[in-house]
This record gives sequence, C-alpha cells and structure tokens, in this order.
Amino acid sequence: MKLFKSTSIFVLSLLLAQLGWQCKGDSKDAKPETMEQSAPITRIEKSAYGNLPDGSHVAKYTLRNASGMEVDIISLGGIITRWTAPDRNGVFKDIVLGFDSLQPYVEDNPFFGALVGRYGNRIAGGQFTLDGESYSLARNNGANHLHGGIKGFDKVLWEAFPGRETDRARLMLDYHSPDGEEGYPGKLDVRVVYTLTDDNALEIDYQAVTDKPTVVNLTNHSYFNLSGDFTHDILDTELQLNADAYLPVDTGLIPTGEIRPVAGTPFDFTTPKTIGRDVEADDPQLRVGGGYDHCWVLKREGPGLAPAATAYHRESGRLLQVSTDEPAVQFYIGNFLDGHLPAKGGGSYGKRAGFCLETEHYPDSPNRPEFPSTRLDPGQIYRSRTVFAFSTR
Repeated sequence: MKLFKSTSIFVLSLLLAQLGWQCKGDSKDAKPETMEQSAPITRIEKSAYGNLPDGSHVAKYTLRNASGMEVDIISLGGIITRWTAPDRNGVFKDIVLGFDSLQPYVEDNPFFGALVGRYGNRIAGGQFTLDGESYSLARNNGANHLHGGIKGFDKVLWEAFPGRETDRARLMLDYHSPDGEEGYPGKLDVRVVYTLTDDNALEIDYQAVTDKPTVVNLTNHSYFNLSGDFTHDILDTELQLNADAYLPVDTGLIPTGEIRPVAGTPFDFTTPKTIGRDVEADDPQLRVGGGYDHCWVLKREGPGLAPAATAYHRESGRLLQVSTDEPAVQFYIGNFLDGHLPAKGGGSYGKRAGFCLETEHYPDSPNRPEFPSTRLDPGQIYRSRTVFAFSTR
C-alpha cells in the first residue's frame, strides 16, 4: 500500500489492511483504466473528468456491479455524479441530481452528491468552544456555518484507491485536513470507502483520526429523485422515517434544543406517506424551512446499523432503504432549488426536484452538550456507516 503523508493516516491504513481492505494506489495520470474483477461485469473504470482552475486533474470512477447498477464518483469532493437504479421492469435510470460536467460543481453547487465535512449541517454563529478555547468558523450560511465552510470536504481533491474484490466494486478516498482548515482545530486524516455490492446496495464507511481534540460529523449529500425524471418533483415519493421525534429550528435553521414528538404534526413519517401530503400545512416549522429541512431523531436499540428511512416511488417501483449507525437523519427536499442550475441531460432543476437523507449527528452539537457528542480526541478513531439499498416492488 502507498505510504501516506501523515503518520496517523498511515496507522489507520495499517489497521484497515489488517481488516482485509486491499486497495491499489491510484496513478496520477487521467488515462482510462479498467480494473476487472473475477466476475467480469463487476468492475471499476477510471476516466478523466476535467481540470480545476489550478490545473489539477479530476478523475471519475465508475463502479459497476453484476446487477447492472452504476455509480460515478469523482475525486473532487468524493461527489456521486451519477447513480443508476432499475425500475420494476428492469429499466435503469439515473436517480441523483448533479451536472453533466465539472465546471458547475466548481462554480455553483448546492452540495450535489458530495462528501460533507468537517461538520455536516449547521453550527450556530460559526463558532464553538472546546476545552475552554473558542474557535471561529466561516459563516457561509447567513450568520451560521454550514457543511464545513467555504472550502469544505466537498471542494477538495481526495486521493483515490480503487479496490479489488470478487463480488463488489470499492473506491477508497483519503484526505488530509490540516490544523486550522476552515477554522477547525487539529490535523484530521479522513478515509471514506464507497462499496457497491452485487445486490444493489451502496455502503459508505467513514473513518477519521486527529492529533488534537476536534469535532467531526461526516455525511453524504446526494439528492435523490427515484422517478429518474429530473423535470418531475419528488412530492409523490412515499417516505417512512424510523423516528418518533425531530428537532425544531429557529429562523436560521439552528435547532432550538427541543426534541419534539412528531405525533399529530406534518413531521410524522412513522408510517409511509407522500412527501407532498403535508408539506403545505399551516405549521410554523414548515414556514421557517420553506418545507422539510429538519433533523429527525432515529429510534435505536444499541449500536450498529439500524433502519433510518424508506422511500418508494410508486410509478416506477423503485424502493430505497437507508440504514445507518448514526443517531439522526436530516431530511431536506430541495426547497432552495429555484431553476437556475442546469440539469443533467438539459433543462434545469426546479424546486423540490430532489430529496436528501443525510445520516449524521445533530446540527449544532458542539454548542449543545445535551446532544450526542461529535468530539474526537487523539487516539480515537471516528467511525460511521450508512447503507443505501435499492430494490423494486
């Protein structure tokens, strides 16, 4: 395995190697490359995706499984740019929002498909205190800090290591975040592994280590549209969330600290209902967010993976089941999409063209000691895991 720039990420690499995660270091050229597996239709293909303004090359990796699903991931931001899934008749369509080329991801991107960090979601006032020391972060969402700041993990180049296995395609991405980047304390070495299985599940595993106390909350920010038609909004998609409570927010979309039961409110998705059924209800919380843009507290019984969400598009038959070991999921329905961003294949993305299921810890946890902690100390390994599984019915 290739040696990493920092000692901590090398130690983490050794740990993962002991666990049997065999990976091949990526070359610096952008020459198309196919890494065949023992099952010839399960593979990873590398190709060029474009250059950044500083001349850096961005590569695209296409993960293909034996069932015909494909997932395109680029080295910029670990962004999922395309993800195909079959309908009940076996017709594959792309079901995530994104762009046809690199430039829009660089210029004006609402985190389409990206890895988000160091801290997914919002931190109030762009500041927090850790061990008596105050840290100031970029205020890139009004008065607040959002999704890692001005140049978060969604806007950096990750080092890629395509994996080799018989029944799955795997891409490992590494990033070294220096001490003080975007205002966060400590060097942070991050590893994210995307694994596409032959039964149409995409597993996302996150790990990180630090050299001084810091806060970490990583997630993926894919926008789903299970119809495969980006001119069609997602209000007819049926959703069920494994959550009896959610976090009300203030006008800046920062949690108030209350954990409110969903029973009797438009936020009750404990049984399946269409996303659009109650979205226009006369509820102050819906007015604040312009629709759903809130964090749901998941029901859990101990550690490990637990059901988080199920989304079903009745017309196509596509069914998405999300499980995670995180305590919460941020459900967002593209309220701020306004038609100015170009859609893949032509046209533009209108309001509510996609929905997000961001598995994570609670927003503003560094300022809320009563919330589950997002603190990471030296000697600890941050771990998080989410699985997106597709089927039809």
